[in-house]
Amino acid sequence: MNPPNGPYTQGEGIKLISYCPLCNTQYNPLAARVLDEREDAHLVHIKCKSCNSSIVALVLNGAIGISSVGLVTDLTSDDVLKFKDAEEVTSNDVLDLHSELSNNQLLGYILKTVK
Repeated sequence: MNPPNGPYTQGEGIKLISYCPLCNTQYNPLAARVLDEREDAHLVHIKCKSCNSSIVALVLNGAIGISSVGLVTDLTSDDVLKFKDAEEVTSNDVLDLHSELSNNQLLGYILKTVK
């Protein structure tokens, strides 16, 4: 058994994330993909074979034991890797997008580009 603050195996962390929160199907622990590891934290992606939803979870090994925080998503593991280190979206970015959508310039640009 690992010491309280020591490393844990991937299987121990996955036990915390063993069922799909949407359809309650049991995950296959071997299907989980560890996307990033930093000290006592692991970023994990799991896709449900039944409903095709995914969760991204941060599994932490701390002084009080192993815990996880998960997020239901439609992102693939490759999407998570693509966006995890991207620049954050600021409130100004959101306001700029709203302004562009309000005057239909962005939508017109997108439609021209798609053709």
